[in-house]
Amino acid sequence: MTTLGEALISLLEAHGVDTVFGIPGVHTVELYRGLARSNIRHVTPRHEQGAGFMADGYARASGKPGVAFVITGPGLTNTITAMGQARADSVPMLVISGVNATPTLGKGLGHLHELPDQRGMMEKVALFSQRVTEAGELPGALAQAFALFSSARPGPVHIEIPTDVMVKSADGIAAMLSNVTPPAPEGAAIASAAKLIGAARRPLILVGGGAKRAEAPLRRLAERLGAPVVQTANARGLLHGHPLCVPASPGLKAVRALMADADLVIAAGTEFGPTDYDGYSDGGFVLPANLIRIDIGADQLARRPANVSIQADCAEALEALLLQTGHIPASEGGPTRAAAAREAAFAELNPTLQAQVRAVEMIRDTLPGALIVGDSTQPIYAANLYYDHDR
Repeated sequence: MTTLGEALISLLEAHGVDTVFGIPGVHTVELYRGLARSNIRHVTPRHEQGAGFMADGYARASGKPGVAFVITGPGLTNTITAMGQARADSVPMLVISGVNATPTLGKGLGHLHELPDQRGMMEKVALFSQRVTEAGELPGALAQAFALFSSARPGPVHIEIPTDVMVKSADGIAAMLSNVTPPAPEGAAIASAAKLIGAARRPLILVGGGAKRAEAPLRRLAERLGAPVVQTANARGLLHGHPLCVPASPGLKAVRALMADADLVIAAGTEFGPTDYDGYSDGGFVLPANLIRIDIGADQLARRPANVSIQADCAEALEALLLQTGHIPASEGGPTRAAAAREAAFAELNPTLQAQVRAVEMIRDTLPGALIVGDSTQPIYAANLYYDHDR
């Protein structure tokens, strides 16, 4: 017999999961039974909050959803801060937890790690929280999560499985796999965007975290148009070292000047939130007059109207724009504009901030290819303002 816990591992593998972060416990031991026979690597942190932040970091670094296994009650509550961060930054994270046996839920009987309403609590921070009450529900719950990760604005998802359901027979459900592809960009929107691009003489591309998996088409479009590429903090690492790269905060005056000089801005995967655009709370950031927005979330596009809004995955939208702009000559002076903005942005930092940026750059250059993880420290604050990250 294959238990539901064992079938879960097979389903996760089928969805491309290769790493899970978690701490085994009495409420999740059945989830671990199938791990030894799988190719999934398990990483055990010292604390469940670490599991949550590891899953977040894994997703940012790999572009794939980060997955965490945690026990009911305190194990799950320890992940809330990491899930909140993942929601704020649209990071795909799947937290799978146990919960007490079905007949005891919500009755306040004093069972180990019992909460009055665990799922209700998680609904406040997760994009959705679902309880699996029988084996046949698991494939659909996972399919919904991975569909959201790939075809909508991602974030944290929570699935809980009661301990009595984990051990039930789940023979055959591992074959019940469903995949969803991202929405294709609308042809009319692409055509309208291409028309604006063709008329521009000083185009600029602005990228946020939603463009992290679109580096190849981003590079080709930037080079074709001769457009400087400004990055928010969550987009750092794209086009590392490229002459068109401007790895500086849009909150800096030099970057704002570059954007104000552009006669067209293509914004891909950025929500225009104040953290990136008005970090000094001076109200000095103004939306460009000519703006093309690309975002997978219709709600995000509605919050910041544009001349043309394209609802699609950034990579697909940029590829579609490449097909429609092959006849457009590159604007002159793009690398020069980008270089001047880089120099002015760094000069805008005071000597202390410049030294802190140099310190992070020294770590990057000494450990090429390494992942640098920073807490809330002054060098990290400085790097948020200016830093060209090596992916």
